[in-house]
Amino acid sequence: MRKRPIMALASATAVLALVTACGGSDTSAHQSTQPVSGGSLTWGVETEPTTLNPHLNGQGNTRLLLRNVYESLLQRTADGGVVPWLADGYEVSPDGLTYSFTLRDGVRFTDGNPLTAAAVALNFTRMKDPAYSGGFGSGPLSNLDTAVARDARTLVLTLKNVYSPFLDYAGTLDIISPAAFDSPQLKSGGPEIAGTGPFILDRYTKGQEIHFRKNPDYNWAPRNAKHQGPAYLDEITYRFLPESSVRTGALTSGQVDIIEGISGNDAGLFENNPEFTYQHALNAGSPYSLYLNSTYGPASDEKVRKALIDSVDVDAVLRSIYRGERTRGWGITSPDDAVFYDKSIERSYGNDKDAANRLLDEAGWTTRDDKGFRTKNGQRLTIEVVQAQSTVRDQREVLLQAIQAQARQNAGIDLAISLVDAGTYADRRKDSSYGSVANSDTLTGGIDIENHWYPAATFGTLNYSRATDPELTAWLKAAAATQNTSERAGQYARLQRFALVDKGYALPLYQPENEIAAATRVHGAGFRPYHRFPESAYDIWVDRG
Repeated sequence: MRKRPIMALASATAVLALVTACGGSDTSAHQSTQPVSGGSLTWGVETEPTTLNPHLNGQGNTRLLLRNVYESLLQRTADGGVVPWLADGYEVSPDGLTYSFTLRDGVRFTDGNPLTAAAVALNFTRMKDPAYSGGFGSGPLSNLDTAVARDARTLVLTLKNVYSPFLDYAGTLDIISPAAFDSPQLKSGGPEIAGTGPFILDRYTKGQEIHFRKNPDYNWAPRNAKHQGPAYLDEITYRFLPESSVRTGALTSGQVDIIEGISGNDAGLFENNPEFTYQHALNAGSPYSLYLNSTYGPASDEKVRKALIDSVDVDAVLRSIYRGERTRGWGITSPDDAVFYDKSIERSYGNDKDAANRLLDEAGWTTRDDKGFRTKNGQRLTIEVVQAQSTVRDQREVLLQAIQAQARQNAGIDLAISLVDAGTYADRRKDSSYGSVANSDTLTGGIDIENHWYPAATFGTLNYSRATDPELTAWLKAAAATQNTSERAGQYARLQRFALVDKGYALPLYQPENEIAAATRVHGAGFRPYHRFPESAYDIWVDRG
């Protein structure tokens, strides 16, 4: 078995470049001030969790809350490497089928249970069971054969076949206490679902706020944390403020100390303002995209899908909505992914009004109704975009309305927008009765690509285009079967051009990002070094004067 040492932190030059690019460190005027312990913090956030169980929560924007309580075996570094966290190290067998993790000694869940290999193995075993996980992790864990404890501190994960993204998943799975699996709070989450983190969930008032208190026994931060030992803050409250203007007003009026989710219009209030600090960073994973259902309604026609894509000037829409504060999405993964992003896709499709109208004529949508929408056989060309209300953030409803207006004006397409509750969303996904779903994915290592492009009947949990082309599966399997990153990138590049340019299965819009603005009394807020979500409150401290 060849040993895989934990990779060191990125070089000083790389870290400096990251801090400069995305504000990954405290930028207040008191950088040289010694951190102090104590005090409280109130943070205004955009998104309320649908569940507090980290295994079952698919909302990337709520990670800044759950990260306070739940931790993983490894922590990613800015350069894509890993450092120890709940695991001291790991080894991979020469055949790539066995992953062995040595757990850190002395770690306890906040319910008093020790972190053991058996406890971690139980997390993997339960996540593999769709009756519990509901499909979260079903793609990566379909490759897992067994999860066993060799001894109290050694976890052994054995795969059925070589699966190159496995460490991305296994190393970052949130670990919960084994006692949690017997709790009535398991599906909803709550104080009984204990983690090992620097804070403890204290109380939750639905629709209003969630409160955490310090874990005084915490002493196992990852190696790239800014300090070790317990958190500085005694307590932190996250207030749910879904409206951007309300969050902005709460910060500027001193009702909260820090906010995330800042609109393009409001960014100028905080940038270069000496009373506040402002940071932003692109998320990892796939862009926020319109996935067009190839099995339902007008979008089942390839010409109609391509016509919709050609009818929209995405760059103009983004400038209008976000005032230059968002990054255009072009491909199937983040443009910041230095390994798998294929830049050649840029400017290779879309924004061609003449082509859009020609394609619709060829598809037989040649007449128009009294509203100017194209029709065929007396039926309007309507493509319904369905999105769960719980995932609407960052002015996305306004963005969709702007896309809707361009589709109508430039090609006569009726892009109907339906923001629905969680139950309706689940039903519509299950029976595929939608024209499009707007979605992004924050997983990394190619798992985000698999989620969107494997067939929905297998591992494509986010395959909203319902594409089943055998070429897609072949490229994904080939990428997963090799440890050569260049070969993997080549397979993903072929898939990307086929899915977006040749077939028109999706229209990428923009790469999600997070923004943080804070009063200058707040120090240490920043972003996770690889995934780029706002980091937990562990390293945050506040002036006490």
